[in-house]
Amino acid sequence: MLKTTRITLSLLFFSLITIFFLDFTGKLPHEFHAMEMIQLVPALLAMNWIIILVLLVLTALFGRVYCSSICPLGIYQDIVSWFRKRLTNKKHRKRYKYLQALNILRWSFLGATIIAFLFGFSFLVGLVDPYSAFGRILVHVFKPAYLAGNNLLASLLIPAGNFTFYKVGVYLLSLSSTLIALVTLVIISIMAWRNGRIYCNTVCPVGTLLGFISKHALYQIRFDSENCTLCGRCARSCKASCIDFKNMTVDASRCINCFNCIEECKESGLKYKRKAENGKRKAENNAPSLRGVHKVNDEAPPLNTHSAIKRPVIARSAQHDEATPSKSALGYSSRRRFLASLTLTALAAGKLLADKTLRLGPKKKVARTQPIMPPGAFSIEKFSRQCTSCHLCVSKCPAQIIKPAFLEYGIGGMMQPMLDFKHQFCNYDCTICADVCPTGALAHLDQETKHHTQIGRVQLYLENCIVYTDETSCGACSEHCPTQAVHMVPYKGHLTIPEINPEICVGCGGCEFICPSQPWKAIFVEGITTHKTIELTHDEVEEVEVEGFGF
Repeated sequence: MLKTTRITLSLLFFSLITIFFLDFTGKLPHEFHAMEMIQLVPALLAMNWIIILVLLVLTALFGRVYCSSICPLGIYQDIVSWFRKRLTNKKHRKRYKYLQALNILRWSFLGATIIAFLFGFSFLVGLVDPYSAFGRILVHVFKPAYLAGNNLLASLLIPAGNFTFYKVGVYLLSLSSTLIALVTLVIISIMAWRNGRIYCNTVCPVGTLLGFISKHALYQIRFDSENCTLCGRCARSCKASCIDFKNMTVDASRCINCFNCIEECKESGLKYKRKAENGKRKAENNAPSLRGVHKVNDEAPPLNTHSAIKRPVIARSAQHDEATPSKSALGYSSRRRFLASLTLTALAAGKLLADKTLRLGPKKKVARTQPIMPPGAFSIEKFSRQCTSCHLCVSKCPAQIIKPAFLEYGIGGMMQPMLDFKHQFCNYDCTICADVCPTGALAHLDQETKHHTQIGRVQLYLENCIVYTDETSCGACSEHCPTQAVHMVPYKGHLTIPEINPEICVGCGGCEFICPSQPWKAIFVEGITTHKTIELTHDEVEEVEVEGFGF
């Protein structure tokens, strides 16, 4: 009964978390992210004291039930062990055996994780956090395969008139993150195949922390000295390798409450019960040990022998109203671009002759110097401290513009999410990434707050603009700006050219995504280390109906 209940709960949690990560249709409600909120490390970082208290109380009462039924990476290891048991030839099947606890290694990983967090190396925290490691495996290994399978079905069914499946883009989000996820998957799978839950009891900091509490749990798996025959079947079925049947002890700090041992024992020699409450139990603990009186054979133990018991929105289109803006473009660092701005203003006022040519030099190679943090990050300090790179926001972004960083944030911020506008831009009304973040690295935003949050500032290089280089009409950047931070001003004859107001830019990237200039964009968004609140007037965000494509 105990094992059946554990397996049912484990499969429920594992299925919900996995499906939520893989779902790309948006059909699953965002409330499903509650499965991620109850993970221990995200709850600690988000300071969700209710969840933390519940998990600690459950551990103090019943042992490591979190590791057994809630942690998705732990359940994945159980699945690998299950396949190993059924795919390995019974004659050559290697069973588990009792191993001494590697306490120095366990506490070293936990200590290193705490030090890495205190010194801002969130990369290392996310690397060993079981929930984040599992999330990255899903996003970078299993989800591309899942999307490819969807596209294959779509290619087979659509010609037949069945539109149940539709094709979606499959991108390599990050080579470094994909390699890290793949290596993590291989290492954990091999460890689980060979030694069951050894990862949980050596590397995982969550397992070490909860193991310390579980060692003193009220309910534990304990030997019944009157029924145990020292057959050793319990130890051979223990995935945590924590049962020393020869001395009738179970290391509760490593036991993950899988209840395999109780299921395997035919003599009811193991029971899940409370610790000794009275002197009678304590007397049993002090009973003389038979260890050393006879040699116990693992395969053929003597009968009736007992040893002592040890208890151990798309962005809204906007057209300029033909009036010259009251504020010129700001933020040009070089004297040449400043003079260009003055020239444009003079052109707009009609102070220059129509035949004058604006010369800004050859095309300029441009590159972002500061990564763009997702909405809700607010500051680089808060974001880098709380993000464990689980990549749930990467998976759930409907525009697929969130990608893992390499060294853009520095070594401590490796794999943390940033925005990239190569394939799309950030929908003006979308707040999904902040809604699903389980650690609080991305704070919840409503639409109104997001409309006034600046996550980046627009930059303009007129040397690259096709209006200047090719003397052709464009205006795509202005049409895709929801706040009119980018607008068009008169240039030559019927031509208009972009002008920017970085003060009211929200950093959505609509202008950068749509800019047709090649090989370098004429306009792009530069990241900022602290998000700001901008003030918008009604006129600046007035929605304009645009026919057709918009430009």
